[in-house]
Amino acid sequence: MAAAPSVMVTGPRAAGKTTTVRRLAASVLRLDDAATATVVAADPDAALRRSIEPVLIDEWQEVPQVLGAVKRAVDDNPRPGRFLLTGSVEADLTSATWPGTGRVIRVVLHGLTRREIDGRTDGSGLLEAVLSGDLSAVRMPASAPDLDGYVRLAAASGFPEPALRLPGDVRESWLDSYVEHVVTRDVAAAGQTRDPVRLRRYLETLALSTAGLPTDTTLFETAGIDKRTADAYDRLLSALYLLDLVPAWASNRLSRLAKRPKRYLTDPALAMAAARINETAVLSDPDLLGRVLDTFVAAQLRPEVELLRPRARLHHLRTEGGRQEVDLVLDLGAGRLVAVEVKAGTVPTRRDAKHLLWLRDELGAGFVRGVVFHTGPQPFELDERVWAVPIAALWS
Repeated sequence: MAAAPSVMVTGPRAAGKTTTVRRLAASVLRLDDAATATVVAADPDAALRRSIEPVLIDEWQEVPQVLGAVKRAVDDNPRPGRFLLTGSVEADLTSATWPGTGRVIRVVLHGLTRREIDGRTDGSGLLEAVLSGDLSAVRMPASAPDLDGYVRLAAASGFPEPALRLPGDVRESWLDSYVEHVVTRDVAAAGQTRDPVRLRRYLETLALSTAGLPTDTTLFETAGIDKRTADAYDRLLSALYLLDLVPAWASNRLSRLAKRPKRYLTDPALAMAAARINETAVLSDPDLLGRVLDTFVAAQLRPEVELLRPRARLHHLRTEGGRQEVDLVLDLGAGRLVAVEVKAGTVPTRRDAKHLLWLRDELGAGFVRGVVFHTGPQPFELDERVWAVPIAALWS
């Protein structure tokens, strides 16, 4: 906002978009209010001229022609900090035109990370230490969680309401209601006609396989749907920022790499709610435990990666047949990467890092660092350019 005339904040429903952006606005146009929407629709250009800037245009999709007015205002005067836009994510699916290209900067507001929840956003994060190669810069909390504690944190969610305000039993009810809202109301609001029973079943299948690479056939057969329906569900859940299709990493230096995306539900607590499992079920099933921890770490990394400059992107890596597999790859550009594995153990060994060591040896200097996230109390070096780091270091 200090440099751009117009910023749109998007992200999942109930992530806190309006609450956050309202702090930056001098005035607000709430277009979900029928009277305000009628006035703005009658003459959106005049409505913007009457508003004190920066003006928050909330639920802009209720009067989509207001985007044209923003475009004209920015074209006439591109001074910084004029307009903030928020709206339901269904707008991406229902709006026929988009006049904001080149005028509106789009920012995704993800769910809260533990670093934000704990109020530790000042200073550099873990990724800066990883990129610098300074293991001594990796900070740890005075009391790190144990395995049960990590699962408890994953179940606490990154949505502000359950994460900050609600006790455990009410939190579960909130998450259950969120899932129900997605499969019934959000689909209809997005102009989609989908069978809520089948969508709920598909969402449950995705939740049980989060952080995994199931074949399309496995997903379809388990959920009882065909490919066309699954593709439509994937597009819908991705537009709602509930499903992250992490692409496979590709390089001409490695052969026989799998091309399927890795599917993550973006909030581990929502995944648990959709799968109808609780902390006890996760801790009693090694497969579920690994998936929940992987999903939890990905949720902490996703916004941190977006802040890196030059821009980085999240990928995964798997060779055909699964002989080598790396949970997450942070592609830094120019052939450089950081590779990540997530383990439930407290003292990882070189065996836990064998796929990172393989990738390091294959890529040479392009392999900046490998990190094995674990549930133990201390960071340490496993091998050259490969560290073992407690998950809690992500927010310490």
